[in-house]
Amino acid sequence: MSEAPSAKTGPDPFDRPDTLFNVLDGWTWIGCYGGYYLQADALAQQGFEHGFFTRLWRGRDPEELAGYISVSTSVHRPKQIHSGLVLEASQALGAPWPEADGLVSDGGSQSLWVCGADCTPVLIADPTTGHTAACHAGWRGVAARILPTALDQLEARGARRENLLVALGPAVSGDRYQVGDDVVTAIAASIHSTGDKRAALVQSGAVQNDTEPDRYRFDLRTATVLQLEHEGLNSEQISRCPLCTAGEPELFHSWRRDRVKAVQWSGIVSQAEDSEVSLRS
Repeated sequence: MSEAPSAKTGPDPFDRPDTLFNVLDGWTWIGCYGGYYLQADALAQQGFEHGFFTRLWRGRDPEELAGYISVSTSVHRPKQIHSGLVLEASQALGAPWPEADGLVSDGGSQSLWVCGADCTPVLIADPTTGHTAACHAGWRGVAARILPTALDQLEARGARRENLLVALGPAVSGDRYQVGDDVVTAIAASIHSTGDKRAALVQSGAVQNDTEPDRYRFDLRTATVLQLEHEGLNSEQISRCPLCTAGEPELFHSWRRDRVKAVQWSGIVSQAEDSEVSLRS
């Protein structure tokens, strides 16, 4: 690896080689001249260029970050509004960025970007068609079924669900995320199942009781995995980063922890043939 980022917000976690930051099962830290970003091994092994960036990259937008994960790509990102809206990449060409929380590629060499500071950044790749998707999946987005919507759009481009690879990036963990009954009810309703959906959330560990009455501890990524499994994906297709944004102040911004509006970016590049639309910059 190359040198750590020069602009630090505190101690460099990568100076401690015996920590979890350097050894994550199924994930790899990539070092470059700009700093470090995280990749899901399952996506990288299929040749998908992508990265989950940390707070050490603050001040650098996707237009700059794209150059660290790929070359000669167009940049696409939405104006995020905590929704279930998923757009084609060609609908997000530049400022003013369109309101949505997900993008699906509709051409080749498109880099799709989302940001967050506790919500889950989700990158999806289809090794068969080369198409990709990027979604900002907070509890409202999951409740609005943003990921099933992205899966549907990938299927419309020739994907088969059994071939898709999904990476859930760093997000707030359940023991640091307190919610009310309205959140649990909304998430349960988003799971397409004939059984007791609320019980399924509890059984999976996504929902646990809290010491305060009518409050719960909620693990967003566990609930997201459960929703995806009910959409036809299996656990081998889903890579889940173990890092908690609220629990790693040296690495990640966290709204829950700091109450400050700051984000880290995540992006993925499509491999699809550039026959439908030419958007390279």
